Amino acid sequence: MSTPPEPGPARPRNTGVRVGIAVTVFAAMAATALFIVRIPAMRGGGAASPEQVSNEARIQVLALCDAVQGFRDEHGDYVPIAPYPVPVPQRGEAVPFPKDHEDFQRIGFDPGPAVHLQYEVRVEESPVGEPEVSCFARADTDGDGLNAVYRIRLDANGMTTPVEVEREGE
Repeated sequence: MSTPPEPGPARPRNTGVRVGIAVTVFAAMAATALFIVRIPAMRGGGAASPEQVSNEARIQVLALCDAVQGFRDEHGDYVPIAPYPVPVPQRGEAVPFPKDHEDFQRIGFDPGPAVHLQYEVRVEESPVGEPEVSCFARADTDGDGLNAVYRIRLDANGMTTPVEVEREGE
């Protein structure tokens, strides 16, 4: 009669372990690929089309003037704000816009974490002594150094003019 082989150490059934390792490796690779693809978006990067920049400019310059007027209504004066970011963003590329910019924070203007435009508030005195306020948004969508300029003016009663545009698409 034949004797059964002596039992040796049992071979572990490691199919489950192998599948678990394969799933973990696949998930890690997928997460890494997703992270690499999303890096430009997390930086606020990516180029916007000239039409997208133009739409952003029209919306944000109006929001800027609303913030300026709201600050004046609450505090009694207008706040001039130097152009920011410097230099003017080019070729539709987004640049970071800090939430802690003192002047913009003070008036309550927050265009988001990344912008395609430069913003400015200019306060001048009219010949009759009234403040003349202009809100600007600038972009250089083709990178040639000439800026498209979007401007809204506030009159003494806080009324805004329609958006004036110079060199749109530049």
